[in-house]
Amino acid sequence: MSVRPFTLATALAAVAALSLTACGGSSDAAESATCPGGKVRFGVEPFEDPAKLTPAAEVLADALGESLDCEVELTVTDDYSAEVLAMENGKLDIAMFGPLGYVFASGRAKAEAVASFGDGTGKVSSYTAGIWVPKDSAVTSVAGLKGHSLALASVGSTSGDALPRQAMLDAGLKKDDVKINYAGGHPEALLALAKGTVDAAEINSQQLASATAAGTFDPAGFRKVWSSDPIPNDPITVRGDLDAEFKKAVTDALLKLPPDKVGEIGALLDVDPPAPLVAVDKSTYQPLFDLAATLNLTEKDV
Repeated sequence: MSVRPFTLATALAAVAALSLTACGGSSDAAESATCPGGKVRFGVEPFEDPAKLTPAAEVLADALGESLDCEVELTVTDDYSAEVLAMENGKLDIAMFGPLGYVFASGRAKAEAVASFGDGTGKVSSYTAGIWVPKDSAVTSVAGLKGHSLALASVGSTSGDALPRQAMLDAGLKKDDVKINYAGGHPEALLALAKGTVDAAEINSQQLASATAAGTFDPAGFRKVWSSDPIPNDPITVRGDLDAEFKKAVTDALLKLPPDKVGEIGALLDVDPPAPLVAVDKSTYQPLFDLAATLNLTEKDV
């Protein structure tokens, strides 16, 4: 298995070579119904520090490759938009998206959600978005953020962008009432609050668990002033225009992976103890489709 960086510029540059990649494949790998083009290209969105995310995703990618008897090329993208664009341009065969990223990939790349991280009872696991402030802050609610600065993760993030913005609208805040700083990711937003460079920050339950376990964040020094409803965890998707036999093979392989092969990346999503992946489909993420419609989000927002 190989790992390589993938940026928005790379995705754009690769469009010209798309027809050769899709038709020619690799001369060194055997092609089959489960190995089109001689390899499977798997993308993962950058929801965690790459130093933690990449090795965890490699375990899942390697296990999937063994099951399919095919090389799985792993790509941890630089941002959410690059991953959607890569699948749209045929450069990814399967991809793990954030829930809101999947909404846009569903429309632009015909991404089909097939599996997500189970909670041990056979149901899809979930997480929550949150807004935190220092313990001694005068801010006690979302409405109290008026006139203050707020660190969000990245444009297009479910818990690190859309849901906090929806919470501010629900609280009656206008666009310019809060100074929004996009930190570049969930770890960076948390760090901005911990260092005191912003008055508040989004910290989802996954990042909270990860940072607390790593000793980089002490919740005792901060307060949560808002939490979202549970969000179904990230879906693993297959590009819709691929052969039906391949899509079924990938789905079957994912759902049969043992817990220890999905546990490392699942732990970064606050899934504990490790459990098998569970089947999901578009209806699982309908609340996120509804959220995008409510906020009038378009592909320009990812």
